[in-house]
Amino acid sequence: MSLMDASTIAGNAEVVRRGYAAFNTADMDTLTELIDENASWHTPGRSPIAGDYRGRDAVFGQFGRYGGETVGTFKAELEQVFTGEDGRVIGLHHNSGERNGKRLDTDCCIVFEIEDGRITSGREHFFDLDNWDQFWA
Repeated sequence: MSLMDASTIAGNAEVVRRGYAAFNTADMDTLTELIDENASWHTPGRSPIAGDYRGRDAVFGQFGRYGGETVGTFKAELEQVFTGEDGRVIGLHHNSGERNGKRLDTDCCIVFEIEDGRITSGREHFFDLDNWDQFWA
């Protein structure tokens, strides 16, 4: 990736902020606007939801599992946004939710790649991957 100008970097950060807000309110129109149709998503770990997802429909399917399998209790509360001169944006957030009597409570960051104002890649990184995996097991 080449270095970006300040306005592009700021714009990329705003894309991520809007994306978190849309995710947490299930605003599919905004998510469709922000996530590229060929986007990829990576969820680490050994749980049934870990893996690589390619294409916006597959990414949305993953997001749907987060909400559906937690009966709408899953949240990704954005705490801070970090930007790089290469255009990447890191969203630091806290995940919470309830599922089958288990409670999710862990911090996470997602490294986003953005091109022309659209998210092309998201890679999740969990501070407590064991908590994440046990929650979804």
